[in-house]
Amino acid sequence: MQTASKKVINGWAMYDWANSVYNLVITTTFFPIYFLAVTEEHVSFLGMRFVNSALYNYVQAAAFLLVAITTPILSSIADTRGNKKIFLKFFTILGSASCAALYFFDKSSLNTGVFAFMLATVGYCGGLVFYNSYLPEIAAPEDRDRISAKGYSLGYIGSVILQLIGFALVLLKPFGMDDIKPVQITFLLVGVWWICFAQIPFATLPASKPSVDKHQGNIFTEGFAELRKVYAQVKTMPVLKRFLRGFFFYSMGVQTVMLAATIFGSKVLNLPSSTLIAVVVIIQLVAIPGAWSMARLSGIYGNLRVLIGVLILWIGICIAGYKMQTAMHFYLLATVVGLVMGGVQSLSRSTYAKLMPETKDTTSFFSYYDVTEKLSIVIGMFSFAYIDDLTNNLRNSVLALVVYFIIGLVWIISALLKQKQLSSVK
Repeated sequence: MQTASKKVINGWAMYDWANSVYNLVITTTFFPIYFLAVTEEHVSFLGMRFVNSALYNYVQAAAFLLVAITTPILSSIADTRGNKKIFLKFFTILGSASCAALYFFDKSSLNTGVFAFMLATVGYCGGLVFYNSYLPEIAAPEDRDRISAKGYSLGYIGSVILQLIGFALVLLKPFGMDDIKPVQITFLLVGVWWICFAQIPFATLPASKPSVDKHQGNIFTEGFAELRKVYAQVKTMPVLKRFLRGFFFYSMGVQTVMLAATIFGSKVLNLPSSTLIAVVVIIQLVAIPGAWSMARLSGIYGNLRVLIGVLILWIGICIAGYKMQTAMHFYLLATVVGLVMGGVQSLSRSTYAKLMPETKDTTSFFSYYDVTEKLSIVIGMFSFAYIDDLTNNLRNSVLALVVYFIIGLVWIISALLKQKQLSSVK
């Protein structure tokens, strides 16, 4: 196949620019800091008592679980009916509207904040399934690392721009605003940014072709049939199967570190919010060359070898995170996290796109990938929150992530060895 036109590639990458503001502004900086600021140490939600940081992580885990349950069937429907762009639009509207709704979250409206945050997470994660599935449709295998890295790089740049706008609002407090209003306005801006810039990929991405010419049943029976077909194919592909198992375990660690880092810095090291926001901006900027460098290294050494090196670095990051004591330690570790954060995400996506077979069922295959990731995040975030709730010490939660990275590393090494074995047979 040939890579699509520059217009289509740029349009696809702009969805990263559009939705990454959620990932940075909502989950990484402003919202976790704001959530801890407007809630008590122990809060009551749905008749139960939680440590506030644990509730935050439980909510994210619940959102990822909801996505993992619903998107497989939706993605199969998208493949059989050829309407993945409709689903991409639906999740974009859901996510952006929910981010905007966080404008109304304050000390007196915990339920509003929790449910809006949960739905924003569903919108973000649900949309990624359909966005990612375009990659093998518009990019030739040899271009997928580069194009995947381009998407992540644009996402980091766009999110940093809005992050700086929000940071300026918080520092300057224009028009006599109090401490809360600038953050609430930033949440509103995330929703507006997301829905507005998403119109670019909506206008440029090609329409999908149905994978089924003649429909034998309703959308649900065809959807389940599509899923069974994908699962059966994955079972026959030993390298892909091993990669997915490794991806499942190391994603527990990667995503949890990224989602909980700000909570850790705020609660354990008592870093001020302005410092945390500045550090996260630095992480995003460092992640841009990180993503591109991983793409270049994968072209020289191969995707799986580079992933192995990155996972070893992540193990070191978790051990260092457990031991860190000062703000300077946090800054140094954050820089290293930035270098490997974009690389591992971009490389994971392009590696999967390379290993999957040539097929019309791209959405269903990427749904399999996405469900693997979301279930891993559910386990990672739940275990992180549970250990925090049980021991009241986030350091123990960080140390536990090392186990996930080690298991993931073993499976990726297994995938590389299997790939070598199959290559030697050929």
